[in-house]
Amino acid sequence: METGASGSGGVEVAARSGFVVADYAVFAAMLAVSLSVGLYQALKKTDRHAKDADDFFTGGRNMPAVPVGLSLCASFMSAVQVLGVPSEAYQYGLKFLYMCMGQSLNSLVTALLFVPVFYRLKITSTNQYLRLRFGRGMQLLGSLQFLVATLLYTGIVIYAPALILNQATGLNMWASLFSTGLICTFYTTIGGMKAVIWTDVFQILVMLSGFIAICIQGTVEVGGPARVFEIAYNGSRLNFNDFDVDPRRRYTFWSFMVGGTLVWLSMYGVNQAQVQRYISCRSERQAQCALLVNQLGLWMVVGSAALCGIVMFALYSHCDPLKAGHISAPDQYMPYLVLDIFRNLPGFPGLFLACAYSGTLSTVSTSINAMAAVTMEDLLKGHLANTSQKRLILISKALSLVYGLACITVAALSSLLDWGVLQGSFTVMGVVSGPLLGAFILGMFIPAANNHGVYAGMAVGFCLSVWLAIGSTLYPPTREMMGVLPASADLCLSPNMTDITSDQTKGVHDITPLLHPEPYGAGGVKDFYAMSYLYFGALATTVVVLVGVVVSCITGPTKRNSISPGLLFWDLGNKNAEAKLMLQTPQIVPLNPAAVGVNGDEGEEAFTKLSSE
Repeated sequence: METGASGSGGVEVAARSGFVVADYAVFAAMLAVSLSVGLYQALKKTDRHAKDADDFFTGGRNMPAVPVGLSLCASFMSAVQVLGVPSEAYQYGLKFLYMCMGQSLNSLVTALLFVPVFYRLKITSTNQYLRLRFGRGMQLLGSLQFLVATLLYTGIVIYAPALILNQATGLNMWASLFSTGLICTFYTTIGGMKAVIWTDVFQILVMLSGFIAICIQGTVEVGGPARVFEIAYNGSRLNFNDFDVDPRRRYTFWSFMVGGTLVWLSMYGVNQAQVQRYISCRSERQAQCALLVNQLGLWMVVGSAALCGIVMFALYSHCDPLKAGHISAPDQYMPYLVLDIFRNLPGFPGLFLACAYSGTLSTVSTSINAMAAVTMEDLLKGHLANTSQKRLILISKALSLVYGLACITVAALSSLLDWGVLQGSFTVMGVVSGPLLGAFILGMFIPAANNHGVYAGMAVGFCLSVWLAIGSTLYPPTREMMGVLPASADLCLSPNMTDITSDQTKGVHDITPLLHPEPYGAGGVKDFYAMSYLYFGALATTVVVLVGVVVSCITGPTKRNSISPGLLFWDLGNKNAEAKLMLQTPQIVPLNPAAVGVNGDEGEEAFTKLSSE
């Protein structure tokens, strides 16, 4: 990427080949503020004296709704969002905003159905629920699946900013990858959940600032909002009327509302990294309000990111950077755009990098903290009953270090995959977390589900989702089958030069209509592999539930009165259910019982208060 040109000017302009001192200064300032906020929360006097193992994982269960909600928004919206969403909107159109509708449905379901169960049980690890409902074996299986999914996902998240650094500054890919991972690992080892949440508040503001700056400058380059939407309309990018039921189409209204909702439910409803935030709130109502704040943030982040993709199409409607050879992969659209439109505005490319990088710190630190919590609560807790809190905190930080190094290794491997960062992250979550969501649905909402049913469902669902992921990688669908919208490179002068004048951008021409995908059955089993990646997790979850119900009925359904109070959503109307459960099953009390008031006379007082709620 040596030269470029404005989408609205008629004079060829040399684009900067990388960052200048001002860009590095802005980036360093943003990173320093993020680290300072985290350090302050981790080291301030009140937290140092009160900190224990449970505080390290749950922030003392006393966090307000707004920072928790913003933290929820930032968790899965890091460099994956910065790179992936604009690229997908550029290629598939503004229908990508249907993602927000699926996320809204997911937030509603999570707030009303899942949060009450987890919050009232006062557990630290979501897999503790699986132990109470289906036994120790299912807890271990859930822990293993969560650790695998989070390791893979976090590796992709670390790889994404390494890709940005490589494309934007020319820094060696491996140097970028390892430096990113090491900084994230360091940040995680010094801050607990409280530090992570408050840092996320700043980082989500940085992310939004980056997107807004890109939208404004790109729109100015094109010639105003009217020109942007005119070009987008002529290029079929304002395509909200896509209700095609063909599951091979990558993005349609149905793929977002059906497939997307279940994928995000596996991320938000039962994922340890997110549930740790819910239970860190001061009350159940605060936890539900945090989801509302999260949804507002998601609308803003996803909306601004998708608009960046539309602005990018308006700028490059006659000279697609990928077709012209300026970039080698769709994930590089955004770095190319930023260096082009901000070529004469030093500092703004640094803001873009900070936008991606600070969000990545948030996501990775959260994920590593969650993996450490699961390992401690589900795997090590039984062997550390007489261990002091100070030693437990040291063990937790050591686990964070180990998982940080493991994530760096996975990030190095993820660079070898031919997936976009967005597809890669959602595929991992769908394949691994989709079956786990099915197990929680069986436990919370289907009283008849038994151990045989949930194990059988998990086995079938996981095998199916892995088969789909492998098949879709070996036999990827064609661009026409996925519904990629056409783009033109007619006016590109060379791989290193574009010349797009204001007269040439007054209308989009020579864009051939999208051919209808091949009919069903044309490719045999390849049609099945061509299914949109958003359906992978939904299919796995559905199979787990269906197989679980059938096998449970065949092997003898569980009697409802044999299930401990508080484990079924339908029993939450019983105000004493949670208190009875905690009294009957002390294993769900966190590592430090005092964290929830279970301490002598305080324990009785806490349970009385819980019952009155």
